[in-house]
Amino acid sequence: MKLYIKHMVCVRCKMIVKSELDKLGLNYAMLEMGEIEISDTITDEQKKQLYDSLLKLGLEVVDDKKTILIEKIKNTIIDLIQYSDEDIKINFSHFISQKVNYDYNYLSVLFSEVQGVTIEKYIIAQKIERVKELLVYEDMPLSEIAIKLHYSSVAHLSSQFKKQTGLTPSHFKEIRQKKS
Repeated sequence: MKLYIKHMVCVRCKMIVKSELDKLGLNYAMLEMGEIEISDTITDEQKKQLYDSLLKLGLEVVDDKKTILIEKIKNTIIDLIQYSDEDIKINFSHFISQKVNYDYNYLSVLFSEVQGVTIEKYIIAQKIERVKELLVYEDMPLSEIAIKLHYSSVAHLSSQFKKQTGLTPSHFKEIRQKKS
């Protein structure tokens, strides 16, 4: 049985889901960002317990096809930007279309309709979140971050960062260091 989980976007989320499956004694064949495949036959009571426990943790099992597709798009983007060592200089539209196995134009319209933001803007927001992490936790220079995330220049990265956060990267880092 394959289940799709909304808001399951990080390694910690995967650990939480694994823990809940273990608590319920459910074996799984696959546990990926946003989806799990349970290898056991699952009773209605176990299903209800799993759904309820995940919901209490801020995760939601979804079965609506459009919602599942949106979650797949988000998880594909997050996986690539946050966790992959793959070259991010790829064509995002082609990559997403291949991973989700749908025409990109359809995905783009659906995503904008449901999320109220374009896929491109979602990608930029995820890249800026990654920039924040690299600035604060990795103490990586902006020039290296620009290269790592394939920005055309430090100026382009800084411009997008300021547009998203209202702060320059250096001001953001300064504020974060003062809070620590």
